[in-house]
Amino acid sequence: MIDILKNFTILYVEDDEVVRKSALEYLSRISKKVLEAKDGKEAIKIYKQEKPDIIITDISMPKLNGLDMASYIRTHDRNVQIIVATAHSDVEYLMQAVELQLVKYIIKPITKEKLLDALEKSMVLIKDKSKFNLPLSESCYYNAYEKIIIEDEKQIKLTKNETLFLDLLAHHHSRVVTYEEIENAIWPYEGMSQDAIRSLVRGIRKKVPKGAIDNISGSGYKLNIYKF
Repeated sequence: MIDILKNFTILYVEDDEVVRKSALEYLSRISKKVLEAKDGKEAIKIYKQEKPDIIITDISMPKLNGLDMASYIRTHDRNVQIIVATAHSDVEYLMQAVELQLVKYIIKPITKEKLLDALEKSMVLIKDKSKFNLPLSESCYYNAYEKIIIEDEKQIKLTKNETLFLDLLAHHHSRVVTYEEIENAIWPYEGMSQDAIRSLVRGIRKKVPKGAIDNISGSGYKLNIYKF
């Protein structure tokens, strides 16, 4: 699901500049937009201006700590996803995290694996499923959460294998999906024949806008996101 983060804005709050810059470098590669703040007060100001989808915050910070910041934001917004990172596994902090309906309580050091796990959980919890829409044309989009194609506000029916194929391409829309990945996802036991993949792609191309799916010779297939 990680490529779907390209649809989301993340606010990262951390007073340690070295830690913050390192996280920002990684997050900027996987999300639509990354915002930064060095303390809770600055984070609240940026939150009001930008309304990010996901907030990742340290707890121990000057001026306003992460949990007090999260508490303030939570009183105004029940939908933004908040992930807390801390160097301490304090029971009191854990209880506050539960009360504030936080996505995850990450114990430092923050690793790529811990971050991705929390971010994926955040996406599942986001209520506005339209944020998962990937435009294929001006009037057609694929919703990667509900796994459906909508064109002119009408749902286009997909077969089981068409859904598996399109969902795989959608979740990795920033790159080419290899033949091996397609085989493992759709034909893990019987293997993928040339006739099977050609028939599948031919059928799904009739249901999506022209040019939405590219065959990269010798490599695989790629979903082309429409640019407005």
